[in-house]
Amino acid sequence: MTRPADVSTKKLISLAPDNWVRWVTQISDVVAEEIVSGEFQWISRETDVLIRVNSPQHGEFLLLNELQLRYQSKMPRRMRAYAALAEEKYNLPTYPVLINILKTGNNEIPTSFTSNIAGLRAIQDYRVINLWEVDVNIAFQQPLPSLLPFVPILKGGENESTIREALQILRANEQLNQLETVLAFFATFVLETALVQEIMRWDMTVLHESPWYQEILREGEARGEARGEARGEARGEARGEARGEARGQLQGILSGIEINLELKFGNNGLQLMPQITEINDIERLKIILRNVVTANNIEELQQVL
Repeated sequence: MTRPADVSTKKLISLAPDNWVRWVTQISDVVAEEIVSGEFQWISRETDVLIRVNSPQHGEFLLLNELQLRYQSKMPRRMRAYAALAEEKYNLPTYPVLINILKTGNNEIPTSFTSNIAGLRAIQDYRVINLWEVDVNIAFQQPLPSLLPFVPILKGGENESTIREALQILRANEQLNQLETVLAFFATFVLETALVQEIMRWDMTVLHESPWYQEILREGEARGEARGEARGEARGEARGEARGEARGQLQGILSGIEINLELKFGNNGLQLMPQITEINDIERLKIILRNVVTANNIEELQQVL
C-alpha cells in the first residue's frame, strides 16, 4: 500500500524549476538559479518558496511563491510583508505570486495590497493564479509535473480518464510517484470515493495521514477555537477560558465538517449541518468528519448520522 509523503511546496517546485518559474511569471527566457532560504529571523513558513532567477531582459530577481489551500483575506498584507522581507534579506527585487488551490467563493481575489496613512501610501502588487482556472492540458504539455497532483481540480481535469493519465505519469517516474497521495486527495473532490479507491488501488483511510487532509482539519479547528475564545471572553464567565477552549475544539471540528461538506457536495452537503450542529459529542463529530472525507454520496452520510 502506498504511504502518504509530506510533499512540500519546495519539493513540488523543484521537480522542474525552470518550467515552473516561466509559467508563474509568463517570462519566456527566465531561468531558475537557486531555491534560497525563506526564513526571516522569527518567520518561517512551509508554503513559501523563494527562488533566485535570472532573465536577460529583467536581470536577477527573486520569485516568491505562496501556495495556499484556500484564499484568506489576510493574504494581501502577508504578500506585502514577505516581499519586503525577501528584498531586505537578499537585496534583490521580488516578484510575488499567490497560488490558490481550492475555490471558496465567487468574490474576486485582489492582486495588490494598498494602505494610506495620512497621505503616506504602501502598495504591493502580486500575481494571482487560481488553479481552478488553469487549463489541465498545461500540466501535460509544457510539461509541468508540479501541477500533476492538482489535475482533478484544474479546469477540465475532473474526468476519470484525465486523472488516470496523470496517475500513470506519476507512477512511471520514481521521482514523482510519491505525489500519488496528493492526486488521490484532490480526486476525492470530483469523483466518488469508491472510484478513487479503484483507480489508486489502496485503502482511502491513508488520506487521513495526508498533510493536505490535516491542513483542512487544522484550519477548521483554528476557526472554531477563535470563535470559542471570543464567546468565552464576551460572556465574561469565571470559567470562560476553559469553556472557550472546549467550545473552540467543538467548533473546530464542526468547521472542518462544514468545509468538507461544501467542497465535496456543495449546498446539498451543507443541508446536513443543522442536524450535525445538534451533536455535542466531540468523538462522534470526529467520526462524522472522517466519513465526510471518504463518503461516496450524501446518502452514506445520512446513514452515519
